[in-house]
Amino acid sequence: MSKDKHQKIHVILLLIVLIIFVWSVIKPVSYLDWVAEVSPAVVAIIIVIAIYNKFRFTTFSYFIIALLSILTFIGGHYTYAEVPLFNWIKEEFYLKRNDYDRFGHFLKGLMAIVIREILIRKTPLVKGAWLTGITISIMLAIAALYEIIEWLSTRISKGSKGAEDFLGMQGDPWDAQWDMFSVFLGTILTLLLFTKFHDKLLKRQAKKSK
Repeated sequence: MSKDKHQKIHVILLLIVLIIFVWSVIKPVSYLDWVAEVSPAVVAIIIVIAIYNKFRFTTFSYFIIALLSILTFIGGHYTYAEVPLFNWIKEEFYLKRNDYDRFGHFLKGLMAIVIREILIRKTPLVKGAWLTGITISIMLAIAALYEIIEWLSTRISKGSKGAEDFLGMQGDPWDAQWDMFSVFLGTILTLLLFTKFHDKLLKRQAKKSK
């Protein structure tokens, strides 16, 4: 695929993300919760756009960033505990909770590809056990940091409704641990399934840039 075609795909992905972003800000369940949920994705998108000409990811990584941003915007619009599709799944299969939050954390494991790409291209690390181990460690650190931020939000707001929606515990005292485990599981599965494919993409990109 030519460089121009890749750029067109990147633009299309950005437009889709922007459309979902605009939709998400129209009458969300809670604007406070929306800001809390959506802000990290917005910051990430701004950074990715700002460095586009200096550091261009593979199209696969841009697809992952777009997908995770969209998931965040949907969660911000409805709150993670009230996404309609997962409410339907909860009722249809007699589940105890809306699992959009778990689903989202599991898919965040896809971000391991983006982290891996940065490490390969910007550090002395080479492909192998150390790269895999450090990628997993960074993903777990990000997951833990996010849970700490959620916990701090409840402390600062003294358990307000907005903080509860942001936290999305749904009465589960082990919610933070489940969220981190979901990210860990998603990360392991992502690396097992996509490492070889990602390596091929990086080789092609390296050849084109020469």
